[in-house]
Amino acid sequence: MVKFVSFTHDNAAKFGLWSDDGLIDLTGFEGHSALRQVIEAGALKALAQAGMGRPAKIPHEDAILEIPVRDPEKIICVGVNFPDRNAEYKDGQEAPGRPSLFIRFARSFVGHGSALVRPPESEQLDYEGEVTIVIGKGGRRIAREDAYDHIAAITLCNEGTVRDWVRHAKFNVTQGKNWDQSGSIGPWLVPFTHPSQLDDIALETRVNGEVRQKDRTGRMLYDFRYIVNYVSTFTTLVPGDVIVCGTPTGAGARFDPPIWLKPGDVIEVEAEGIGVLRNTVVDE
Repeated sequence: MVKFVSFTHDNAAKFGLWSDDGLIDLTGFEGHSALRQVIEAGALKALAQAGMGRPAKIPHEDAILEIPVRDPEKIICVGVNFPDRNAEYKDGQEAPGRPSLFIRFARSFVGHGSALVRPPESEQLDYEGEVTIVIGKGGRRIAREDAYDHIAAITLCNEGTVRDWVRHAKFNVTQGKNWDQSGSIGPWLVPFTHPSQLDDIALETRVNGEVRQKDRTGRMLYDFRYIVNYVSTFTTLVPGDVIVCGTPTGAGARFDPPIWLKPGDVIEVEAEGIGVLRNTVVDE
C-alpha cells in the first residue's frame, strides 16, 4: 500500500513515502515543495512511481510526521453522521435531512505520533475518530455520481474537541473545535482508487487499548458521495481540501460521568485499508 507523508526532518519541511524501513524523501519532485502541490498537479501516481526502488534514508525516529496536507485551503468537518450519534443528543429529534458542518484550522491538528495538547482553560478534551477524504480534482456543484472522481486520497482524523467551549454560544461550535494542537490527522495519505476503500469499512477508536468507538462507514447518515455533492453546492472545492466525515457513538462526553482525555493517554484511530493514527496527550 502506497503511503504519502509530510514530515519535518532537520528543521526542514519535506514530503515523500513511508516504508517499513524509514522515510523516502521526494521533496522537490517535479519542482513541488509540498504534497498539496503534487495533488493539485494530479501527480500522486507519478510520485509513487518516483519512489519505487529508492532507499528509505531517513529513520522514522529522526522525523516528525505532520498533517499530510500542511496548508489546505479548507478543512470542513461533518457532525452527527452516524445513527447512534444522533440518539446521543437525547433531544427527541430525528436525524436532520442535511449534514451539520463546521470549519477547522490547520493549526488545530498535529500529525501521527505527536501529542494532543490539553489547554489550561479546560480539562474537557475529548476524542472523535473519523475517516477523512482529500479532494484531488476541484469543482462546484459536483454531481453525486461523479463525487468519487474528485477524491485523491483518504486518511484518518482524531477530531479532538474541548467540550465545554463547544457550548459557549448558541449557534456555533467553532471555539471548542479549534484549539491549537487539539486534534490530529494522518498518519499518511492512501491513494483513493476504488469505491470499496470508503463505502463500507470498519472504523474504530481506542483509548489506552480500550475500544470506545466502533462502527462501519456503510451506516453513515450522509455517505461520502453525498458529502462531496452537498459541500460543493455552496463552496468551490479545490485540490488539497480536507473533509472530515463524522464520528461514531462513544466519545468521552457520552459516558456517565464523562471520561476526558488526560496526559499520558494513548488514542488510536484505525480504519480498514488506511492504518492507525496514534497520539498521546500532554498539558499545555
